Amino acid sequence: MEFWPDFLATSGGREFVAGGVGGMAGVLAGHPLDTLRIRLQQPPPPVSPGIVDAPSRPPSAARLLRGILRAEGPAALYRGMAAPLASVAFQNAMVFQVYAILSRSLGQESSTSEPPSYASVAVAGVGTGALQTLILSPVELVKIRLQLEAAGHKHRRPGDHHGPVDMARDIFRREGLRGIYRGLTVTALRDAPAHGVYFWTYEYARERLHPGCRRGGGESLATMLVSGGLAGVASWVCCYPLDVVKSRLQAQAFPAARYRGVVDCFRRSVREEGLPVLWRGLGTAVARAFVVNGAIFAAYELALRFLASDNGQTMVMEDN
Repeated sequence: MEFWPDFLATSGGREFVAGGVGGMAGVLAGHPLDTLRIRLQQPPPPVSPGIVDAPSRPPSAARLLRGILRAEGPAALYRGMAAPLASVAFQNAMVFQVYAILSRSLGQESSTSEPPSYASVAVAGVGTGALQTLILSPVELVKIRLQLEAAGHKHRRPGDHHGPVDMARDIFRREGLRGIYRGLTVTALRDAPAHGVYFWTYEYARERLHPGCRRGGGESLATMLVSGGLAGVASWVCCYPLDVVKSRLQAQAFPAARYRGVVDCFRRSVREEGLPVLWRGLGTAVARAFVVNGAIFAAYELALRFLASDNGQTMVMEDN
């Protein structure tokens, strides 16, 4: 008995593999915009003693992009991609499978052919977002540190070059397990409600764009892309201030930590830079969210259809 044919013969197995495919498509599509978002969210460097000039305004996304391309080259936009790409297949596979299990188990429908209710979808999304932070938080920590490394936020000696494994080892040696999971609380506060909004928006949008598709399928690629994009935008808008706080907390290294925690980071950021700082980089995040999540859901749905049809053909051949 072979593992993969039996695994893909189950709906859970197909959802797991399709989720991994979708996650990888999302990383490849959106990492450059994610690098811009992380850099835009960081506080300005401290003013040197004796300097009385007011700090300059933060650069726009377009200006920052031009500066990165001119000073560091296009490769800088993909710095840190190995960390999420190496883990996102498993992470996204788990997210979609856990969501599918929770949404079906929470539903009150008597027939398995009926789609889960929108309430079940939202609650399942919240549970999925809370569970996935255990995997996501360390991955995002390493990714953020690598993305900021080229911008002058060094965490090792100048001139050292290292990848995600070396960065994770370096963080663990300097800060221990607590350092690896720095930002876990704020990540959970961000992702739990955001995933509820995320899956609810996708299910609602695709049903509105293609009535009846939640029950019978058959939606077009355009419907998948637009519904996934809208889901990503809605989830980011509702959680973006927490994402700014999370990025700042995970960017700081022990023992030179600037913020003592979530509340302290929130208060100091607003006091020093004004309320708009909580929305800095939102335009870039929204653009990235539409591209990435359109790619994720389209790749997920297409992979699911392919695996289901391929599995059906395989089963027929075996029966014959």
